Amino acid sequence: MTYDEDLEKLEIELLLNGVYRQYGFDFRDYSYSFLCRRIANRMQAENLKSISGLQEKVLHEPGFINRFISDFSINVTEMFRDPEFFLAFRERVVPVLREYPFIRIWHAGCSTGEEVYSMAILLHEEGLYQKTRIYATDLQENILEKAKKAVFALEKMKVYTKNYHAAGGTQAFSEYYMVSNDKKVALAPYLSENIVFAPHNLVTDQSINEFHVVICRNVLIYFNNFLQERVLNLFHDSLHYGGFLGLGAKEDIKFTAWNKFYDRFAPDEKIFRKIL
Repeated sequence: MTYDEDLEKLEIELLLNGVYRQYGFDFRDYSYSFLCRRIANRMQAENLKSISGLQEKVLHEPGFINRFISDFSINVTEMFRDPEFFLAFRERVVPVLREYPFIRIWHAGCSTGEEVYSMAILLHEEGLYQKTRIYATDLQENILEKAKKAVFALEKMKVYTKNYHAAGGTQAFSEYYMVSNDKKVALAPYLSENIVFAPHNLVTDQSINEFHVVICRNVLIYFNNFLQERVLNLFHDSLHYGGFLGLGAKEDIKFTAWNKFYDRFAPDEKIFRKIL
């Protein structure tokens, strides 16, 4: 390793320690390659020549921390994203949930809410939504405020409709939203009735309840092995015995210490059932 690489690691370590000590946001165990990309992007956006210069702005410029934090939230999502996952959930998990008198679901890292509302629609169609409470959490409060509004771009509805039908939806998807004059759509208000949006930091916060389902898709891929283990421990503690864990297509528990605690419930999707 060259001196420059050593210096870069030192500067990143100092930056992240400063963010944690000053603001309580802990990014120290995120994937190093992910950290380098996001820090480089912010430096370019701010026309900075060094990571130390970025640290100066983070610690001394009011409000800058919000821009910095936004770089670590990858809000790439859509309704019924990876429809095969939602189809497997509908066909395999829903029959089990029917047996419960009340259902609690946690969407961790919910971003702007598209997948949360997708779940609400799915459960509504299966006759389960009225006995369900969905807890939707994310690191950024401004992102959660956007999610609460349940307003999305009209231009996205074509893709969302295609995803919805691929996920087993049989109704006209347009029944779930109203179009406004500014090329936006607002989801039907009843879809928000049983959703609780709240800030939660997977790195530092504890479990918020006991759940029948925990869904956290395409978040673990940005963490290093240590942090992945910590978050999987959090999910295990949060799951009811026999509960379900849903992960992203590129995420798995197969080579972790938690593999023995779950059965692979949907053969072709990352849906696991807690057995220990």
